Amino acid sequence: MSIPGMLLRFVLALFQGKLELAAENLALRQQLAVLQRSARRPRLRQRDRVFWVWLSTLWRHWRFALLVVKPDTVVRWHREGFRLYWRSRSRKGGRPRVEREVRSLIRQMSQDNPTWGAPRIQSELALLGRDVAESTVAKYMVRSRNPPSQTWRTFLENHLPD
Repeated sequence: MSIPGMLLRFVLALFQGKLELAAENLALRQQLAVLQRSARRPRLRQRDRVFWVWLSTLWRHWRFALLVVKPDTVVRWHREGFRLYWRSRSRKGGRPRVEREVRSLIRQMSQDNPTWGAPRIQSELALLGRDVAESTVAKYMVRSRNPPSQTWRTFLENHLPD
């Protein structure tokens, strides 16, 4: 750093608060520790990244004290951490699996009774003590190729003479 740059930093330090100065000191010490433990290129560990993400949320002038990596890199780490957090949260929930016995029962009922829809099969399963959503019943029903009854066109053609 040049002499005028150091003088400017000194003058700015006179007007900063104690917390600002302590945060900057902490940031510079952390970077110094990273540089001392690496030979040529600074190798940042996971805890170093977490430190910078944490400091960036607490101290608003963190970009000025950052020398080891670019500020955009710290922002990228923060976004990756956010993504990882919510990915892990979303994997814990979800719809419970439907037992194989219930799935086969839904298929059997839909094949044996082609006029029954998902609401009717759901109510029959409820009578048997199986609590299944209507959308789940519709998902596992066997789809027939032909409609369960004649179409309107066929009905009209059959009854046209009458």
